[in-house]
Amino acid sequence: MLTTLAAVAVALPGQAQQLQKFPTTTLNAGLYLIKAEVASTEAQREQGLMFRDKMGANEGMVFAFGAPAGVCMWMKNTLIPLSVAFMDETGKIINIEEMKEQTLDSHCASKPATYALEMNKGWFKQKNIKPGTVIEGLPR
Repeated sequence: MLTTLAAVAVALPGQAQQLQKFPTTTLNAGLYLIKAEVASTEAQREQGLMFRDKMGANEGMVFAFGAPAGVCMWMKNTLIPLSVAFMDETGKIINIEEMKEQTLDSHCASKPATYALEMNKGWFKQKNIKPGTVIEGLPR
């Protein structure tokens, strides 16, 4: 269930951009609750976590693609290192990739994914969350 809105200021050179607002939801990863912003439109997915300088310990962003697809993430204009878990339509983690801030390297799902969850780098490893784990509470 989507509960609150979080605002993000995006400053693009030479362009006055309005605040992008993301709805939030609570996800469950085993024992852990995640406050996740939801990026479900193309514009929201394109912006993602760009221009953020920090993110809370159990906060993240879930990207909802609507249907299984070959998806890749990159870190253009993203200032914090992240880990991304790609998930199928049931929320089962397919693979997890570590991503370095401000790079254009592609980090891809190893098979079609319906969701991707970005968290602070190392979060999944620290919590012993691995491929095969199911993330519950994903937006439908």
